[in-house]
Amino acid sequence: MKTFVKDKLEVEIFENRTLMGEAAAKDISAKIKELLAEKQEINMIFAAAPSQNDVLKALVEDETIEWNRVNAYHMDEYIGLDKNAPQGFGNFLKAHIFGLVPFKSVNYIDITASNPEKEAERYGELLKANPTDIVVMGIGENGHIAFNDPDVADFNDKRVVKPVKLDEICRNQQVNDGCFKTIDEVPTHAMTLTVPTLVAAPWLFCIVPAATKAKAVYETINGSIDEHCPASILRTRDNAKLYLDDKSSALL
Repeated sequence: MKTFVKDKLEVEIFENRTLMGEAAAKDISAKIKELLAEKQEINMIFAAAPSQNDVLKALVEDETIEWNRVNAYHMDEYIGLDKNAPQGFGNFLKAHIFGLVPFKSVNYIDITASNPEKEAERYGELLKANPTDIVVMGIGENGHIAFNDPDVADFNDKRVVKPVKLDEICRNQQVNDGCFKTIDEVPTHAMTLTVPTLVAAPWLFCIVPAATKAKAVYETINGSIDEHCPASILRTRDNAKLYLDDKSSALL
C-alpha cells in the first residue's frame, strides 16, 4: 500500500481492487462503530455501481456492524426505468447490501416517480431531516460524483436533490460497466444528490478501482478544483479518503 495527501484528501493505493475494498470496508466499519458509540443511530449514503462491489461485499461480511442502528440512503437513480430493472440503483443496492443486512431503515429514491421534480423535493426533505454521517462513494469516468456530470455539477448548488440530463461519457460508462448492452438502452435522465449535499457529510469514503477511472483519478488529484472534474472537490474536505487500486492509480 502507498499513501499520500493532496490538499486535504488522503489517498491510499493498493495492489488490487480486492485489497482496496477490504481496506475501505475496515475503515468504514471502524467509523460506524465510533459514531454509534456517540449516538443511537446514524445515516449513511451509498453509491450504486460495479466499482463498489468489493467494498460492499466486505461490509456485508462484517458481522460486527450494528446495521440495525443505521439508516441507509442512495445518491442517485435513473428516470424512466422499470421498477424491477436490475440496473436501477435502488435495485442494485438491494441486491448488494440493502437486502442483505438488517438496516434500521432503507430509504429509496422512487424510480417510478412520474414527477421527478416532486420526487427530488421529497427525497431532499428526507435528507435534510436526517443529516448524513457517512458517504460511501465512487468517481465516474468523467469525474462525476453521483450523477453530477461536469456540465450539470455546481459546487454552490442550492438544491439537495435534482433531476439532471446525463452526458455521453456518463451514459457510455454504464455500457462499459456491463450494466447495459448498448448506449441506446441507457436512460438519458436521472435524479441525483447535488455536490454540496454529498460533501456536507462529515465522513467521505471514496472507492475507485479500474483502468477506466485512471484519467478521472488523475484529474481529481492533479487538476484544478472546479466543476470540470466534480470529484476534485474532495480535496477541499476534511475527513475525505480516496481508495485506489493498481489500475485506477496508473497515471499518478
